[in-house]
Amino acid sequence: MKVYKVGGAVRDSLLGVDASDNDWVVIGSSPEEMISKGYKPIGKDFPVFLHPETKEEYALARTERKSGTGYHGFTFYYGKDVTIEEDLLRRDFTINAIAQDEDGNIIDPHNGTDDLEQKIFRHVSDAFHEDPLRAIRLARFYSYAHLSDFKISESTVEHVEKIVESNELSELLPDRVWAEVSKSLDNKNPNKFFEKIISLNLKSPFFENLNSAVCDTHPNKLIRWCELQINNSFLLGQSLPIPKKLQHSSNCLRSLSMISRGKDKSELLSLIYAIDFKANSELIKELKVLPNLIESLEYISKLEKKINEADFSILAKFSKEKVKEEKDKIYKDIISQL
Repeated sequence: MKVYKVGGAVRDSLLGVDASDNDWVVIGSSPEEMISKGYKPIGKDFPVFLHPETKEEYALARTERKSGTGYHGFTFYYGKDVTIEEDLLRRDFTINAIAQDEDGNIIDPHNGTDDLEQKIFRHVSDAFHEDPLRAIRLARFYSYAHLSDFKISESTVEHVEKIVESNELSELLPDRVWAEVSKSLDNKNPNKFFEKIISLNLKSPFFENLNSAVCDTHPNKLIRWCELQINNSFLLGQSLPIPKKLQHSSNCLRSLSMISRGKDKSELLSLIYAIDFKANSELIKELKVLPNLIESLEYISKLEKKINEADFSILAKFSKEKVKEEKDKIYKDIISQL
């Protein structure tokens, strides 16, 4: 049984960047042996285990071949005879197909270190286009500051084009696509991810309404998603499993963006209820830094201030049926003062 560090952790260490986590490949072992050593199995399609102490992921070396469409359209083999070189062959890019053994020796059968020096994304084998998620993942790598200036080899661009032409992007599970989006929103340059989605023609079917990639005004993931939404008319993510917190934040921004001086009083009243300034005060504070609100920012801020200063305690003396009516009066009075 031999253990190798693989993938992004090795790539980043060679670039002098601290890796956020480590991935490991185990050669010459079996699921039974891993379990006997205290590793916890978590893989559904192939043997992946959590280390009993570090909780890092350890996967048995494997080979794979295309046998159908979609995420489950692969046949895996993970016998004890699979070598580290065979495992690296199935990986996406040469810079991610580098391993390091326990003595620190580098195993680089596909010249990934050369591509790191030349700053090139190059696919490992012609099997690249068999997994359409690799095209989305390629875009995601651009959201990392230390990878954002890499070029894509011409042959790899051709493989991405094959993925687009095959229409297999539509076979991807929305959860897998959102996972790539979510990681990008956490990274230094989330806008670079969406720029590549556009330039590599990866918009269909999950990013159909994406026309602007601007989403890096604020470091907060929630606000980044909101900025992307407002820059794309709030039409993104209709086929993706957007977390409720992000949906809520985006809806709040949409209502805020509709507020302006001179708007009909009844419309303003509806927007005030939709926004709920008191409950969402912290969110609104962050949303207000977005340049999209600059024209109406002064009016929004005055409205918010008046609402926060208003005395709603008087509503306690009214019946439940009358509370809404009296609350409307307070809001209408505030609107009239602005």
